[in-house]
Amino acid sequence: MTRVHSLHLRPAALWLAALLLAAAGALHAQPATGGAAAGATGGAAAPYKVTDGYKVDSATMEGFRAWRSAACDRCHGPNQEGMVGPSLINSLKTISKDDFKTTVTNGRLEKGMPSFKTNDAVMKHLDDLYAYLKGRSDGAITRAKVEEMK
Repeated sequence: MTRVHSLHLRPAALWLAALLLAAAGALHAQPATGGAAAGATGGAAAPYKVTDGYKVDSATMEGFRAWRSAACDRCHGPNQEGMVGPSLINSLKTISKDDFKTTVTNGRLEKGMPSFKTNDAVMKHLDDLYAYLKGRSDGAITRAKVEEMK
């Protein structure tokens, strides 16, 4: 009978333990469903309201419309996960609302992002656009295409 040395089992056991810890962490980090994920914004009230993962308040819907009208998906992808531009799902986890507004308004010409300060649809709904993208980033809005709550 062949004896398996315990040293060969340790890497597998460590890998399995790491996998289980990662899965437990991911489950713990999931936002609450059925409403605005206030916990995902550091305890402050979320700037959006969402139910069922895709039904949003009218202001957040205006943000989605601004996203579509400015064709942001050409660079940031149809699901905001990035293409030639960065993932907004990831970016909105770390940048402030003020930094977001500055970036959209002034652009980042050195990185290829244009300024939207002359785009009335975007500038009029800049807070709404932030709300829509923040909801996507927080995981509360689970699909890119949303519908307005009835």
